[in-house]
Amino acid sequence: MELTAPVRARLEKVAASATAQVRQVLRARIVLAAADGLANGAIARELEISVNTVRKWRGRFAAGGPGGLGDAKRSGRPRSYGCEVRVAVVAAATSTPPHPESTWSHRTIATRVAGTVFAAISASQVGRILADLDLKPHRVRGWLTRRETPDFWDRAADICRLYRTPPAGAVVLSVDEKTAIAARSRKHPTSAACPGTPVRQEFEYQRHGTASIVAALDVTTGEVLTEPIARNNAVTFTAFLDRLDTVIDPGKEIHVVLDNGSSHTAKHTKAWFAAHPRWHVHWTPPHASWLNQVELFFSALTRRVLRHGDFASRDDLIDKMDTYVIGHNQTAKPYRWTYDGTPLKTA
Repeated sequence: MELTAPVRARLEKVAASATAQVRQVLRARIVLAAADGLANGAIARELEISVNTVRKWRGRFAAGGPGGLGDAKRSGRPRSYGCEVRVAVVAAATSTPPHPESTWSHRTIATRVAGTVFAAISASQVGRILADLDLKPHRVRGWLTRRETPDFWDRAADICRLYRTPPAGAVVLSVDEKTAIAARSRKHPTSAACPGTPVRQEFEYQRHGTASIVAALDVTTGEVLTEPIARNNAVTFTAFLDRLDTVIDPGKEIHVVLDNGSSHTAKHTKAWFAAHPRWHVHWTPPHASWLNQVELFFSALTRRVLRHGDFASRDDLIDKMDTYVIGHNQTAKPYRWTYDGTPLKTA
């Protein structure tokens, strides 16, 4: 048996490996010994194996080269269910579940298959068939169909240009509401964190109503003005704009970024803007409210105050939000906006 230099080097590496499988090391040593001119009996005595084993792997290597030293495929146990059963499982998993259920379970799929092809099949076998096909009917992934807006990128670019290069001498505001913020108090005190143990918070809570706020973020300074609101409608929204219009220098132009919420697009609100010509509205495209920079502030408010907060009443909730806003404004900095309003690049 003759070996080329690359094949010999590969086999010697396997034979000397401390991490390779034992059977792979043995097969490599058999072939190397045969290439050195040893007879089958001598190889068997040296490696303490049977002569038939030596013959087997010498023959496999002669027929298939290094690839012949791998394990041969085994037939395994015959399938218990034919193709028609597997097709029925897939057909059920990719169809609408029976009324009134909204998602399939392995048990309901097994019941559907039994009534379709009259083959009894267990829920666990359904699971194995679906796992083999990487089909997961119990998982639901949400998505949103984007509205056809020919000016999508124009609107996005306009807002990003406003953030990155604000007009000189103008005030740039990002305005939106955050509604239905729950005021909840835990029934038992929260335990502080300690080494190896996170903060422990009671699941059970008491409800004390909800609060809503409207916020205006000054894009150039990062400062925020918030106000509690009783209703989220156009009248309430324009009343907030009236107060902003009063406190902002009358000689300055105002650019405001708004999403397409009903209180922003109502006739009453559009009439208010028409009556105040120094206000210039920049609308985010539909389904792109993430372009409204005040959402970054709302995200921080949620993480720092609301998500794990404990509020004894609605007033307590509003007070803690106001306190956070005051502290935020003392060290406020403008957000570093990097997106430029062009289509995102994909790899």
